[in-house]
Amino acid sequence: MKNITDNNNDFLGTEPISKLLFKLAIPAVAAQLINMLYNVVDRVYIGHIPGDGALALTGVGVCMPIFMIISAFAALVSMGGAPRASIFMGKGDNQSAEKTMGNCLTLQIIISVVLTAVLLIWNRDFLLAFGASENTIGYAQSYMNIYALGTIFVQLTLGMNAFITAQGFAKMGMKTVLIGALCNIVLDPIFIYGFDMGVQGAALATVISQAVSAIWVICFLYGKKTRIKIKRESLGLSAKIILPCIALGISPFIMQASESIISICFNSSLLKYGGDIAVGAMTILTSVMQFAMLPMTGLAQGAQPISSYNFGAGNAARVKQTFRLLIKSCVIYSAVLWGLIMLFPQVFVGIFTPDPVLLAFTSHALRIYCAALVVLGVQVACQMTFISIGNAKASIAVAVMRKFVLLIPLIFIVPKLMAAKTTGVYLAEPIADVIAVVFTGFLFAVQFKKALKDLEPAAGIAGD
Repeated sequence: MKNITDNNNDFLGTEPISKLLFKLAIPAVAAQLINMLYNVVDRVYIGHIPGDGALALTGVGVCMPIFMIISAFAALVSMGGAPRASIFMGKGDNQSAEKTMGNCLTLQIIISVVLTAVLLIWNRDFLLAFGASENTIGYAQSYMNIYALGTIFVQLTLGMNAFITAQGFAKMGMKTVLIGALCNIVLDPIFIYGFDMGVQGAALATVISQAVSAIWVICFLYGKKTRIKIKRESLGLSAKIILPCIALGISPFIMQASESIISICFNSSLLKYGGDIAVGAMTILTSVMQFAMLPMTGLAQGAQPISSYNFGAGNAARVKQTFRLLIKSCVIYSAVLWGLIMLFPQVFVGIFTPDPVLLAFTSHALRIYCAALVVLGVQVACQMTFISIGNAKASIAVAVMRKFVLLIPLIFIVPKLMAAKTTGVYLAEPIADVIAVVFTGFLFAVQFKKALKDLEPAAGIAGD
């Protein structure tokens, strides 16, 4: 097999799917897990600050909706632009692929400047709205005042790294986040404990680490090894180029931005029914769910260049084969992780807190919150395939259904139907997941078949 860092991307259309998927997916999964360390390492160190650890962890947890919004804007541009760049490369149109990447870079810089200004001016108001109490607002604001300054680095790292993996450079994409994560792991204890900076030290360590990753990404995309390069003539915004990217990116934007809104809903409802301990537990539950979702997202990202490239090349058989292998892999992973969480919830919770009261409370809540994790592999595989083949409408419909139509109303409805109000809040998540997977499955069966049928005349194939 050709080295996947070769400038020739024909391997995406010729190599065996099984070997190719895992060749691309393993570094992508590793990159997703490593990327999670940025926030998780902060929470682990913060949760173990002597005396104030539990409150500090809750305070930083309240910042999570803002982290999600920043990541969502990166996804809006990159997850719409990167698949389109892959499709253009599949058609042999590298010039359009480069224009797509250049336009996305410019838009991300503009978005970063706006977000930084907004967060520096109004972060306290946002944090109070997101569930901070008088006990935790000080920790939350101290963290966010510094983290906001690194918004542009987060945008460039998450956004432009997608264009590295979209070309098949999965190992290079993994190195991007590995470098930043290692910096974060080293700097966190130095700033938090060594310089006695507490949560401010955790934020500073994260900003510096993201800056290192951002520099790495930009240097690579300007260099000689990449197939499509950042060029000055591609940076000028063009509606014809950027608007289709935004349309395709709306789905992952909704998925991630809605996590912010959902966190607000969860935190406000939990603060009402369970107090600070319930909000602190939600911080840990969200962290565990990130652990659950990111490896599956990594698998899907490994499949994305294969699906997009072959869809652009008109090879329906390889698109179908890629999806089949992706959904099998995601379902197996989600089933195994679900079993481990149901059997050993305290092991997952114990990573984030030594507090015995919070540990016991969260271990029980985790089983409820992750009850439907076993079916989420179907959701991830179908939604990423919609994005990979450029079906913006279907991907948006799936995202809106799961988050806005189902989960947000259920957060407020289910507790009113139960005596155990806090349990009812956590139970909204698995109920929404089951219904959403059924909806996604039916929609995908129709739309995917139609998309493949449209390719068959060009590819000259029928069936498998």
